[in-house]
Amino acid sequence: MHCLQRRREYHVAGLLTTFNAAFDRVAMHSTRRALVEAQARAAGLPLTAVPLPWPCSNAQYEAAMRGACADAVARGIGAIGFGDLFLEDVRRYREERLQGTGLTPVFPVWAMDTRRLAAEMVASGLKARIVCVDPGKLPAEFAGREFDADFLRDLPEGVDPCGENGEFHSFVYAGQMFREAIPVESGEVVERDGFVFADVRLAETVPAPA
Repeated sequence: MHCLQRRREYHVAGLLTTFNAAFDRVAMHSTRRALVEAQARAAGLPLTAVPLPWPCSNAQYEAAMRGACADAVARGIGAIGFGDLFLEDVRRYREERLQGTGLTPVFPVWAMDTRRLAAEMVASGLKARIVCVDPGKLPAEFAGREFDADFLRDLPEGVDPCGENGEFHSFVYAGQMFREAIPVESGEVVERDGFVFADVRLAETVPAPA
């Protein structure tokens, strides 16, 4: 999103996320809906929430996304941005599914060196928490850690520093794309369906004294 905002040919009009309707969390890595809504507020952008059934077949997912794309086109949206970095099959899938929808797929960070990109994000002040780990690719104890210089230094050989191969997923709570940081606190860490999830929730803030 930050890269798109810096490109004059695009105006970022909103955010789009799929949610597991049964649990009201992000479909892939179980982030609470309230956190994603906080991201949208911090970015000053509207959020389009696409509900998915649970369990969800690929056909159901594609039907839900076709509906979301049709709604976007009806609102005058002309493109949709993705954060993919180098997985050719994923990019091809997105491009094929968007053919004929009226939406152009945009890949603002495609082919960037992921080690350099991760280091630049940390140096720029981006803050994120690791919320999901595939223990077959990255040790479970990385779940719940901060995405920072220490995290990048400790990654085992062969693990992509941006998690592009599904090694981990993160929740961003501060950065140049936000008007203010999102106060968060860590919850429990659980293993479910072959993945390790580290819960993150909005932290309670204490009003400043009058």
